[in-house]
Formats: sequence, C-alpha cells, structure tokens
Amino acid sequence: MTPDQESELLEVAREAAEAAADELRRRFGDARGVRTKSTPTDLVSDADLAAESAIRAVLASRRPGDSILAEEGGESKGGELRWVVDPLDGTINYLFGIPAFAVSVACDDPEGTVAGVVLDPCRNELFSATRSGDAKLNDEPIQPPSHAETLGVAMVATGFGYDATLRARQAEALTRVLPRVRDIRRVGAAALDLCWCACGRFDAYYERGLNHWDMAAGGLIASRTGLLVRDLAATEDEPAGTVAAPPGLIDELVALIVG
Repeated sequence: MTPDQESELLEVAREAAEAAADELRRRFGDARGVRTKSTPTDLVSDADLAAESAIRAVLASRRPGDSILAEEGGESKGGELRWVVDPLDGTINYLFGIPAFAVSVACDDPEGTVAGVVLDPCRNELFSATRSGDAKLNDEPIQPPSHAETLGVAMVATGFGYDATLRARQAEALTRVLPRVRDIRRVGAAALDLCWCACGRFDAYYERGLNHWDMAAGGLIASRTGLLVRDLAATEDEPAGTVAAPPGLIDELVALIVG
C-alpha cells in the first residue's frame, strides 16, 4: 500500500471519529439507556451505540466494500480492508462524568494496522498515524519523547478487567511492578494510555484482557514514535495482553508483569 493510499484511509478514519465525537459531546453527562454486558460493572450506553452508528454511516458512505469490527455491533464481512472501531473507549469514565474517554478508529489490511486515529473529544486532541508515516497530534508530528532511562523513575499506566477473579491476578502483578517504578496511573481508557505514552505523558503501559479495538489505533501511534508494542502471552489464569515501552525498559517491565 502506498503512502497516498494510507493517507486516504487516515482521512476516512478521522471523519468517522469526528462524527462519533459529535455524538459523545452532545450526550456527555446523560446516562440514559445504560445496560450491562459481561459483568455488572461492564456497561454500554445509548452514547456508545449512537457513536458507533455515526462511524458506520461514514464508513458505509466512504468505504462501502470494507469489513468492520466494532465493539458494540460485532463484525461484518467485506473486502481485504477491515475497520476496527471502538466508538467510546472509557465508557465508565464517560457515564460518571470523568473527562477521560476517546474514539478509536483504525484500518487493518492482512499485514496489520495501516492507519488509525484516537480522538479525545474533551481536550480536542486528535492522535493519528499511518504505517509508513509519522505519528501526529493535531496534525503536528509527535517528537520522540524523552522517556525515563531506568524503570525506577518511569511513570507506568495500566488498566484492570471487569471480572473479579482477573482483577485479583492483576493486583498480584501490580504488587511486583509498583515498588519498582516511579508511580502507577490508571486512566481507564486504553487508547488514551497508548497515545499518552506516545507523546511522553507516560513512560510505559501494560494491560491484560484488551480487545483488538482497544489498541489497534493507539498501538500503531505508539509504535510510530519508537516505542515497542509487544504482546503479553496468556497464562492459565490470565488473558493475553499488551505492553508498550521504550526498548531499554520493556524487557525488565515484562519480567515484572509475568512474575
């Protein structure tokens, strides 16, 4: 795929994310239509559905032959290109009025993610990247951040699952990581965690139990700033996960996470 083709897909992703953000801004603070999903703490709202509908409308108009994988509506079949959509990453924050949530839209081909955007409607920050291009924040290239050189002074972000048993395992990992780093942050939106690593607000990030739509766009953006984005293998007790960190820190961090 040529850089021009990647840029065209990026523009579609941007248009779709902006359409979803308009729906989210309009409904922020309105908790109508809330339902549970996998557990009583895993929620979906009318805002999630409206934002996803707005994204699907853009894709139907601009890329009608492509397939879609979306958090709320599942997967639809199509051509070689697949749009990976999280219409509201950080639903719990959104429903509690916490201004830390985002729209994530990425496009995959058989080789991986080609283009992606993460749009933060509260801060009006649009993170974007293509496979062969720079990662950008509001159309300005993100300068490779000066990350911590040792894990002991690194600011590390993480997240937790909805299942109580999984949370207990994640707490065990946290007891290994927390004493060895500067501090831990838990924002509650994986796409933002990855983008904030990309621009140096965090030094590293890890989390188990993510879905592809949680990190397709953010993972590409982080990797295009020079961070390593690595899979965490599943264990008997924990699902697979993702870690993003500078090359000099990632091995030590992974060793602490897996114990």
